[in-house]
Amino acid sequence: MTYRTDLAMEKEKFKDGSEIKGVEKTVRTSARTRTTLIRVKTDEAARVTQQPKGSYITVEMREFSGESELFDERFREIKNAVLSLLPQGEGTVLVVGLGNENITPDALGPECVNSVFSTRHISSVLAENAGLGHLNSVCAVATGVLGQTGIETGEIIRGITELVKPKAVIVIDALACSGIERLCRTVQITDTGIVPGSGVGNSRKEISRNTLGVPVIAIGVPTVIDAVTVAGECNAANNGLSGMMVTPREIDSVIHRAARLISLSVNSALQPHIDPEILLGVV
Repeated sequence: MTYRTDLAMEKEKFKDGSEIKGVEKTVRTSARTRTTLIRVKTDEAARVTQQPKGSYITVEMREFSGESELFDERFREIKNAVLSLLPQGEGTVLVVGLGNENITPDALGPECVNSVFSTRHISSVLAENAGLGHLNSVCAVATGVLGQTGIETGEIIRGITELVKPKAVIVIDALACSGIERLCRTVQITDTGIVPGSGVGNSRKEISRNTLGVPVIAIGVPTVIDAVTVAGECNAANNGLSGMMVTPREIDSVIHRAARLISLSVNSALQPHIDPEILLGVV
């Protein structure tokens, strides 16, 4: 049986544990994180893994940081991953929060965007007077979902991209995983873009460099897992569970903590010359 997942690290080997040709993997660990870099390098590897060619950086942790622990390895690993995928040079970065803010497991994107430091409208004089120095241009938007807007999320982003002409787009969304140990304890950062809803069987239009014409970095946290996966791992009967997704009971707290950590990491990656402690006070 194939379980639903958006995580490249859950697809980088065959089910028997053998390696897939064209997939490169490196791992590093710290006291609080385990970071895995996977590169899908060939068309054949992309076909077998069902993941587009590109880089996938996955940061695993025991839990998301609380308000008093925002600047440890978890923050640094996510920030550095975003920095490593961002194109160099001047230009605006568009940050997009995907998902439905009214459904808690799907609210990661909108909550992150609420804390993104948008600067495109701030003049250089105002920034200097505020003691912030030079600000890189950033704008942010939460798109809602098709059922709310009647417009495909990809169409909304493409329209904004054509108007703003950013050097890159960062999209943030909730994901699905197949490993219980990674549920709400993992952040995936990739330069391949995203197909919203693919992990829960509700795929929308692809959001990537192919569709927008600019680099797209996707950041996500698995907030749901297929109920059949849970039943299988617990050796329980799975009759009637097909199509159901499971989320932790503390999902409200998880979304808040994950959004806080991710938004701070993104802000720091986009404004690397500003002390992260200062960035906490400007959003």
